[in-house]
Amino acid sequence: MAFDVLDEHEQGELVRKWVRENWLSIAIGIGLGLVLLVGWQQWRNHRANHSMEAAVQYEALNADMTKKDYDAVKAIAAKLKSDYADTPYAVFAAMREADVATQRGDSEGAYASLDWAWQHAGVDALKGAVGVNLVRVQLARGKAQEALDLIDKLPKGGFDAAATELRGDALAALGRKDEARTAYAAALLKLDPGAQNRSFVEMKMSDLGAASKAETPAKAEAEKKNS
Repeated sequence: MAFDVLDEHEQGELVRKWVRENWLSIAIGIGLGLVLLVGWQQWRNHRANHSMEAAVQYEALNADMTKKDYDAVKAIAAKLKSDYADTPYAVFAAMREADVATQRGDSEGAYASLDWAWQHAGVDALKGAVGVNLVRVQLARGKAQEALDLIDKLPKGGFDAAATELRGDALAALGRKDEARTAYAAALLKLDPGAQNRSFVEMKMSDLGAASKAETPAKAEAEKKNS
C-alpha cells in the first residue's frame, strides 16, 4: 500500500516502527553531528585566538622597532616564524627583520629573512611585496641572474612597475644594456606621470647611453605591448 493513501494513525505507526528499528543509527548520527559541530566551533575559536596572539606579538615587534631595540625585534621575529608561521604576521615580522639586517649592512641576513618570507607568503599581494624586496637584496648581493630569475616568478599585478624597473637593474648589472634600456622604458610606461621615482628611472635609463640599432625595434615592441 502506498504511503500517501494511509490514514494518519497508520502513518504514525510506520514512523514509530522505523524509529524503533533505526534508533541506534539515529543516535550515532546525531552524536557525530554534535561532535563535528563542537569541533568546528573549537577550531574556529583556536584559529581566531592564534591569529590574535600573532597580532599582539607583531605589535610588540613594531614597538621595539620604534625603540630601535633590534635584539628584541629579532627575538620576536624568531618566535613568530616558529610558532605562528601560518599567519601573515610571521611574514611581516620576517620583512621587518630583513629591514634591520639591511640597516646593519647585513645583506646575507636580509636575504635569509626575505627568502623565508617568500616561502611562507600565501596570497599573491603579500608574495609580490616580499618578492620585490628579495630581488633588491639579491641585486645588493651581486646576484643579478638570480634576481632576474626571481622577477619572472613574481605574481602579476600590484608591483608591475617596480618589477619592471628591477628587471632593468638586473639586466644592466649583467651588462645587457639594450635590454635594460627597454625594461626601463617599459617601467616608465607603467608609472604615473607624477610618480616620485619616475625621474630616477629616467636617470638610470640615460646612464646607459644611446640605444643601439638592434635595440630600437625591441624597445618599440615593448612600448607597444605596454601601451
